[in-house]
Formats: sequence, structure tokens, C-alpha cells
Amino acid sequence: MAKLKYGIIGHPVKHSLSPAMQNAAFHALGIDAEYLLYDVEPEKLEAFLKNAADNNISGLNITIPHKIKAKEFLERKGTLDENARRLGAVNTVKIAEDGSICGYNTDGPGFYRSLIEELKFEPEGKNIFVLGAGGAAHAIVMYLGNSPKRIYVSDIDKAKIDDLRTHYKRWFDGKRLVTVGEDEFKSSLKDAELLINTTPIGMRVTDPSPIDPSLFHYGLYIYDLVYNRPSTEMVKKATSLKLHAVTGTGMLLHQGAIAFEIWTGAKAPVAVMKKALKEALKSQA
Repeated sequence: MAKLKYGIIGHPVKHSLSPAMQNAAFHALGIDAEYLLYDVEPEKLEAFLKNAADNNISGLNITIPHKIKAKEFLERKGTLDENARRLGAVNTVKIAEDGSICGYNTDGPGFYRSLIEELKFEPEGKNIFVLGAGGAAHAIVMYLGNSPKRIYVSDIDKAKIDDLRTHYKRWFDGKRLVTVGEDEFKSSLKDAELLINTTPIGMRVTDPSPIDPSLFHYGLYIYDLVYNRPSTEMVKKATSLKLHAVTGTGMLLHQGAIAFEIWTGAKAPVAVMKKALKEALKSQA
């Protein structure tokens, strides 16, 4: 039997930490499979997905900039699970032996697991402040749904906020989602119990905190979705103020573990995957 093939589609994708994590999981469970990098340009995405079965690919992760386009393709040519429909994006694909293809979104549940297990924060009934309204924010806000008391969202791109608001109102009580302008920024953040940074600010060593740390308040929990570095300026500043703060490594770990279970039907060896992820992060530092 041929070795099973899995991988991640993105553009660019060469710095992805997923191969280290997924290949360690396959090895730990004795699964004869390999996880590869597929750098696919946006205009070639549909052709790649159409031909995935013919290329003996059994499953894929989808990352920037393909998550929404992959969802739109699968609406026409495959199927979507409930999370993918509600979150409006696909980050995991399973390809059956008959060539049928199904899209999932493990970003939302991966974030939620990390939020509970690592940050020890329960979002139910709380006020959440989300910085950014792009794809990552979309997945988190739509997964949290009506659970928080209020979700504040701030982004300099008004079109992104409008798109998120429109999608949210199709599924949930629109009054819970509050658009934050410059005038309301400080008061909204002060009212929040959890701050989530979904912007890419923090990915580079030279990046400052996306929010002035002087605006942090006692009791504020901070989740920085940046995961390509062991820490970020936002997390460092928050920790120095004795606030609970984590990076997005846990979200990457748990969304990958859920994807692994979708593909294989086996329980993911999370401890093994976590160790491999930490080692891969060190090698990139």
C-alpha cells in the first residue's frame, strides 16, 4: 500500500510549523504517512483541489490566503461540515478514496480548547475585545457565537468589519457584536475581560505591541494569535504587568490535533505534537 499523503496549502507556506507537528503524530502512531508543504498560488487553488485525489492526497490543511476560496469551491464541488459553514472558511479538507472531498474548520474549536486549557479563561457571559476583523477573527467570533455577553471588534478596514457583522447576524443576535471606532476604543477595551489580537502585528521580532500596554487593565486576559515566535511584545508586556497572556501556539496545536483526528479517526497524540511544535519553534528562533 502506498504511503498516505497529507499536507498544507498556502502561499507562501515554507515557514509552516505544521509538518513537524503532523509528521511526529504519524510516526508516534505508526501510520505510514507523510505531511508535505504545497505552495499554491491563488489562481491555481481550484485545480489543485480538483486533482488532489488523483495525486493520492488524503487530507489537507488550508492556510492564508486560501481559506475562504476553498470554502467557496467546496460549496460547489464537495461538502462542508457545520463549523465550516458557520465560520465561513475552510482550514481542513478530507479526501475519500472515491475522490469525494469535505471541508472543515478546526480553527474555532482549536482556539476554544487553547483558551480553556492554557489561558484558563471561560468566555461564556464575558465581554471580549477582538482586534482585527480578518479571517482569523471571523473564525473565532463565529465559533464563540452567542456565548459571550458582548464581542467588541476593531479594525481599520471598515469593509472587513461590515462583512463580519453581516455574517454574524445570519446566525446570532447581532446586538452582541459591537463595532468599535477610534472614539470608543479605550472605553470598550476597559470593559473587556479578554483581548484577542488577530492581526499579524507581532510576527516580526521588531513588531511593537498592537495595543499600547498602558491601556491594559488589571484582570484583563490576553490571547495573541501570533504563533511563529515563542513570545511577542504584547505577551511580554502583559506578563510584566502580571496579566495572564499566551501566544497562538496552543491554537495551532489544537486545530492540528483536531484535523489529525478527522483524517485518521485516531486520537491525536497531543503531547507528541506539542513537543515537536516547541522544537520547530526553537529552530526558527
